[in-house]
Amino acid sequence: MEKFVSLEHIDIAFNTKKGYVDMFERNEFFDIAFNTKKGRFVALRDVNLAIRQGEFVSLIGHSGCGKSTVLNVIAGLLDPTGGAAICNGREIDGPGPERAVAFQNHSLLPWLSCFGNVYLAVEKVFGASESKDQLRQRTHAALALVGLTHAEHKLPAEISGGMKQRVGIARALAMEPKVLLMDEPFGALDALTRAHLQDELLKIVAATNSTVVMVTHDVDEAVLLSDRIVMMTNGPAATVGEILAVGLAKPRNRLELAHNSAYHDYRGAVLEFLYQRHSRPAAAA
Repeated sequence: MEKFVSLEHIDIAFNTKKGYVDMFERNEFFDIAFNTKKGRFVALRDVNLAIRQGEFVSLIGHSGCGKSTVLNVIAGLLDPTGGAAICNGREIDGPGPERAVAFQNHSLLPWLSCFGNVYLAVEKVFGASESKDQLRQRTHAALALVGLTHAEHKLPAEISGGMKQRVGIARALAMEPKVLLMDEPFGALDALTRAHLQDELLKIVAATNSTVVMVTHDVDEAVLLSDRIVMMTNGPAATVGEILAVGLAKPRNRLELAHNSAYHDYRGAVLEFLYQRHSRPAAAA
C-alpha cells in the first residue's frame, strides 16, 4: 500500500500542572504516555496507521481512546519533539493549509458573512499569488460546492446549524487541502440534518477525490462514508484494535444500503468490536 499520510518516530512532550507529559509515535508503533504526580499513565500504545491518497478513513472508538489525538498529530496541532509525521512525502512540522480541519464546532466569525468566512481562508492561502477576482471566484465555487450560493451574504446567526457546518466544510475545501481532517463534524446536528450532510459529503469527496480522516462515534456514519474504519481499543494504553476495509461500491445510496446484507455485516462487525470485544467498562461506583 502506497502511504500518503504516515507517522514515524514522533515524540511529543507537554508541561502540565500535573507534571510532564510524553508522547511517542512511530509509523509501526505509536505510544502516548503521561507522567503525573500519580505515576506514569500510558494513553496510546503501538498504534500503526498509514493512509492512501484519496482514501476516506474513519477513526471510531469509545470516549477517551485517543481518536482526536491521532487527528491532531496529522493536523500538526501537536508539536513533535522528535521523529516525524509525514504527509505526501514531507514532514509535518505544524498546521498548514495542505491539512485543513473541520471541527464539530464550526468556529465561524460571527461578524463576517458566509462568504466573508470562506474568503478569509482563501485570501490567507492564495492572496499572495492571485488577484482579488480569482479569490472571489474560489470563494463562490467553494460555497456552491456545499449548496450555499443562496446564503453567501447571510451572517452565521441567520443560518441553521447544518448550514454553519457546511460553511466550515466549504472553508476547509476552499484551501484545496491534500488532506481533509474532520473531528465529529456532524455530531451536534439532529439526525435528519446529519444524514443530509453525510450524503452531501459523499458527493463532495467523489467530486474532489479528497483524502479524508474523520473521527466519529456513529457506526452507521462510519460504514456509509468510509473506505476503511480504524477501531480503537479502550484506554489507558489504547491502540488500533482492528482495521475494517469497507468494500461497498461507490457511489453509495443510504436507501439502497438499508437492504444491503454486506452493509449490515460491516455494521455488525463494528458493533461487535465496540460493544462485545471492547465494551466500555462501567464506571466505578
